[in-house]
Amino acid sequence: MSATVEEVAVRATGVLAEFNARGVLSVADVNVALTLSRLCGEADPDVQLALALTVRALRGGSVCVDLTTVDAEVFEVDEATVETATLPWPEPTAWREKLRQSPAVRYREPTAEGPVPGEPRPLLLHGDLLYLDRYFASEESVRDQLVRRREATPPAVDPKQLAGLLDRLFDRDGLEPGEPNWQRVAAASCVLHWVSVIAGGPGTGKTTTVAKVLATLQALHGGRLRIMLAAPTGKAAARLEEAVRTESARLPADLAAPVADLRAATLHRVLGWRPDSRTRFRHDAGHPLPWDVVVLDEMSMVSLPMMARLLEATRSGTRVVLVGDPDQLTSVEAGAVMADVAGAAAAAPALRPDDVRLTALQQARADDRPDADGARPAEVELAPVARGVVQLRHTWRFGAEIGALADALRAGRADDAVAVLRAGGQHLSWVETDLAASAVGGDPLAGLEPLRQAVLRSGRAVDAAARAGRAAEAVEALEQHRVLCAHRGGPFGVARWSRVVEGWLAEAVEGYGEGGEWYLGRPLLVTANDPDIGLYNGDTGVVVSTGRGLQAAFSRGREPVLHPLIHLDAVQSVHAMTVHKAQGSQFAQVTFVVPPLDSALLTRELLYTAVTRARDRVEVIGTEDALRRAVERPANRASGLRHRL
Repeated sequence: MSATVEEVAVRATGVLAEFNARGVLSVADVNVALTLSRLCGEADPDVQLALALTVRALRGGSVCVDLTTVDAEVFEVDEATVETATLPWPEPTAWREKLRQSPAVRYREPTAEGPVPGEPRPLLLHGDLLYLDRYFASEESVRDQLVRRREATPPAVDPKQLAGLLDRLFDRDGLEPGEPNWQRVAAASCVLHWVSVIAGGPGTGKTTTVAKVLATLQALHGGRLRIMLAAPTGKAAARLEEAVRTESARLPADLAAPVADLRAATLHRVLGWRPDSRTRFRHDAGHPLPWDVVVLDEMSMVSLPMMARLLEATRSGTRVVLVGDPDQLTSVEAGAVMADVAGAAAAAPALRPDDVRLTALQQARADDRPDADGARPAEVELAPVARGVVQLRHTWRFGAEIGALADALRAGRADDAVAVLRAGGQHLSWVETDLAASAVGGDPLAGLEPLRQAVLRSGRAVDAAARAGRAAEAVEALEQHRVLCAHRGGPFGVARWSRVVEGWLAEAVEGYGEGGEWYLGRPLLVTANDPDIGLYNGDTGVVVSTGRGLQAAFSRGREPVLHPLIHLDAVQSVHAMTVHKAQGSQFAQVTFVVPPLDSALLTRELLYTAVTRARDRVEVIGTEDALRRAVERPANRASGLRHRL
């Protein structure tokens, strides 16, 4: 791969020009490096290269580069196919020394604590890790907040009262006799820590656990706690609010009442958006949030700077509950905080038997497994739990085949993933085809009749319900099937598959698509937040017939909400969508179009996220080589946070 004419940095010379010509550095990477170097009086080309590579890493979601491994690293951008070994990489030891002496760089010893001395500079070198200075500041803030809260005196809780509440809220229905009740363990952990993490894939009961955690905390504090639910997007916040209310309605009435009417908001709204700044908020360390408990859902989608802002704005006596799936796609912006925090806890050494956190978990009977004669078995491994991180492992939602595939993907076992797909079953199928080749030399839709039938079943149900004015039924039918893609364009992208799906429906459903732009049954995707009317980027709906004419129905709890079409500004048809857009959503059936072998987006996290959007059935379309590449290629987001925790 090499740079096109449009991508050549005309200001670049020497090593910067070579890296740009080979497609590693973009024009923007080079120009930012040259501009900052000029402002700092730095003329050394190796330092300029390091600065450009750090900017490049940030584009791919990494917050730093490792000088010892950067020559072999590929970030989540188009240079995935670049041969980097033959480029003129500086020798790491000499490179590090040049950076330590540079006027553009501050240096911090890896074992140092506290503020970094000296005036801020564009770059900060921490051992062999090179950061843009402000991203190191965010990482250091997150690390400092998490460590201080972990080492602080734990919340005062009566273990017998806590154990009694856990007994009321958690039973063992559906669990094997020797299987830990991880939801109960997670609830105990959240009560006993200032900062806790509930990790787990879809269907493991994260929201159920959150509702029970909040009910437990309110019962322990007489219903006086001020609680805020937050999520990174408006769509995720709305779904969190609905899910917590639904789950709380299933609790005992006396425990449900204090949590039944909780509201959720976006993280930006919780922190207090400021029109004069994109990175700072009304609430910070000097003006902290008033809440006693903050729950942040979909944590994997939260960037490092936003996590820093949240932790800085929460008081030391506030419980923070972080919820998400560490195996999903990470945030669009830099950082992989969820994966780093969960990974650090899993790799932590065992605790002393008399550790106060471990003792508290044991006294609250966090592990409640009985055996056949009523004796207590050995405790679950509570070392990560005692550090506030619990991984929910029992899946309540999927069919067995989807669960087996998700397990293989999480573990990076390509052979097992292929074997599960080949075996198929009631909940899983694989159309092994090369879409790129068939598009050139054959029928590009050959072998896709099962997909066509799934599209028609869902489309006909949506169309019929929309014409009959049954809004709830139309919205529910829309969620029965969804085509997911990695890309927006090209033969594997959303645009192409939207045309295919729309063509199938127009051929098979009488009158489909007729009536202009706002035709009955048109599936809608909101593409920008509109909090004034309660619609958010990623929301989906349907144009339906009502007594007031055509309106758009969007899912909100048990009954959909209706909006006049004139209120809808940023919407488009949604016959297919990207996996990123689908994060936080669930569909009865999912068809995933695997991107080509050379796609920079083809990662384990992409495949796992796509597969786990389905409740009942998954169909995968793609080649074995592409699937293996995805499983064997975890997203590479460089960070120092995991090791420093």
